Amino acid sequence: MQPDRTPPVSPEALINGYDAVLADLDGVVYTGPEPIDGAIESLLKLSEYNVSLGYVTNNASRTPQAVAEQLSSLGAPATPDQVVTSAQAGARLLAGRLEPGSRVLVAGSAALVAEVEQAGLSVVRSADDSPAAVVQGFDPGLGWQILAEASYAVAAGAWWVATNTDMTLPRDRGIAPGNGAMVAAVQVAVGGAPVVAGKPEAPLFHAAAERLGAERPLIVGDRLNTDILGGTNAGMDTAAVLTGIDTLETILAARSAERPHYLLADLRGLYEPYPETVREGALYRCRQSSAKVSGGEVRISGARDDLDTWRAACAAWWAATPDADEATVPVLVE
Repeated sequence: MQPDRTPPVSPEALINGYDAVLADLDGVVYTGPEPIDGAIESLLKLSEYNVSLGYVTNNASRTPQAVAEQLSSLGAPATPDQVVTSAQAGARLLAGRLEPGSRVLVAGSAALVAEVEQAGLSVVRSADDSPAAVVQGFDPGLGWQILAEASYAVAAGAWWVATNTDMTLPRDRGIAPGNGAMVAAVQVAVGGAPVVAGKPEAPLFHAAAERLGAERPLIVGDRLNTDILGGTNAGMDTAAVLTGIDTLETILAARSAERPHYLLADLRGLYEPYPETVREGALYRCRQSSAKVSGGEVRISGARDDLDTWRAACAAWWAATPDADEATVPVLVE
């Protein structure tokens, strides 16, 4: 059964329907070292609405303290307790399966090493140490040697965990390879696939919501296959922003489990009334824009640079393809 994609209709700000925001970082709050336009002001404004704020990130290369310090340096409200990382999720997953003191080969950053050690496990760097498990997380300094050691250990029977499998990472200079690309390198060597600890799995989001005491959180992200799919898996509402990886075109074509409840230009959209999309026979209307499906085409009425046109197009196409297991790309016709 697919989740209900009809958002609560309110003449007031969208955020009034929620008690917490669980925000991704890269592509939502900042890109590289620079904050995204309007992001910091939007995060600060949440307190005026009595809405809690948590940061949920698949980047396992930094500690919660380092993430909080970076956010604070940009002017965003942040403490380490507000940050939940995939490194923490990976360490919890390992600790839940392995005996205390078990050897774990870490192919990742010092932050991931620290989380594994805090979980009561022993960190090693060579397959010759016969590790019980391998955990792999993003580290910009990761080299061939440690990937080779991870491959040897997995091939020898070590349990393999990946903090996340994001194939790309948005940076200030463009799109760079993410942890998923490095996981794929090991996968080529050993076959099979790791257990994934972070997004799009639900526990990371549940842990963040529990930490905030939130009963109705809204997940805000820029990636369909991590943030939005993770929200679906966690049973939480989602908002996709257009400041990172995914685009209007990829969102329209999204498979059912990766379709967001809301489509926003950026975080400032949280404070605007979200327009209702109304069905009128075969036509779906969002304010002055409309769309209807004919075969594999979506016929739109409205400017392509108007988000309402895309909201109407999404409503029409998703209603016509309610159980899409793969991305399905329609032809847009004006």
